[in-house]
Amino acid sequence: MDYEVRDFTRDVLQASAQQPVLVDFWAGWCAPCKMLGPILEQLAAAAQGRWTLVKVDVDAHPDLAQQHQVRGIPAVKLFVDGQVVDEFTGALPQSALEAWLAERIPSPAARQVAQARAELAHGRRAAACELLQPALAAEPDSREARGLLALAVVLDDPQQARELATGIREDCDSHAAASAAQCIADLLTLDAEALPAGRGQAHHRAAIEALRAGDIEAALGHLIACVMDDRAYRDDGARKACVALFELLGAEHPQLRDWRRRLQRALH
Repeated sequence: MDYEVRDFTRDVLQASAQQPVLVDFWAGWCAPCKMLGPILEQLAAAAQGRWTLVKVDVDAHPDLAQQHQVRGIPAVKLFVDGQVVDEFTGALPQSALEAWLAERIPSPAARQVAQARAELAHGRRAAACELLQPALAAEPDSREARGLLALAVVLDDPQQARELATGIREDCDSHAAASAAQCIADLLTLDAEALPAGRGQAHHRAAIEALRAGDIEAALGHLIACVMDDRAYRDDGARKACVALFELLGAEHPQLRDWRRRLQRALH
């Protein structure tokens, strides 16, 4: 396929309003250009239209090189909506180039995960599931999608949530969601009748019943009462469950700040 520029305004500036355009400024005498060029072409062919590649021979188009402040080659510039949003100079190995592109031009699945994270922040778990399930089907190794989906499904399917959350490490963006899902799944699957004796028993049992009924705020009320009456009950389990339920409510929940304050008061 011929990637050489024909009309920079049409091929790059106008086209980048529809999809990202990666421009490779190169020359035939440049050894690093000869290394980088085929890698870019291979990745462009595999991109399936997520972005396009345009190559500019700086010897044939010195005006374009000057206009876009090319100081050394190969110079790679990413255009979106007619503007350069990122760039680098020099040849990168394929793995580094793939990582650079993945960060700046996310896959459809990665965009779905980002949208799902926003839905979860507002507590819209069903909408998040609709985005995360196809995202995970497209990219089964996505730990971020797994962790977020675990939180989205935990009230309906604690066992699935537990399986999805397994192995999500602390360096993953969805670690907090996965940890919360694990904690909530553990709470939901407790035998409420076999809880250990103590001042926190009744509150803990009521919290489990409320959570099984899908009433997160009622569950929080009982758990905070448990913290006040017997914080050590089940190894500080009520406080840990509150933190997990805060994650489930979502960072944009209108009552989240109030619930956090209530827990802080119970702890002091």
